[in-house]
Amino acid sequence: MNSQFKKGVIEMCVIHMIEQNDMYGFEVIDALSREIDVNENTIYPILRRLTDQGFFETYSTPTGIGPPRKYYRVTQKGQERGLSQRKEWNKFLKGVYRILEVEKDEK
Repeated sequence: MNSQFKKGVIEMCVIHMIEQNDMYGFEVIDALSREIDVNENTIYPILRRLTDQGFFETYSTPTGIGPPRKYYRVTQKGQERGLSQRKEWNKFLKGVYRILEVEKDEK
């Protein structure tokens, strides 16, 4: 799969997951990796970029066993971005499915 396409899909998934619950980096990686082949070298740069762009804000929570954990929370701007991405994704998928159904019907 094209790596840029995959990164865009992963970004959309990251925003959606953090919209549901504030999460820390490893938690995001763990949840995503159950469904999609990802690793920290993919996710941490996405988290940093989305934070730098104002789609996430961060806060720290003590763990009691080491350094505080940095959590990500979606901002209003991030919620708007997530909604926009999901709309575009659904439109894209509907078009792909229509095309594939046409090809299936032609056989």
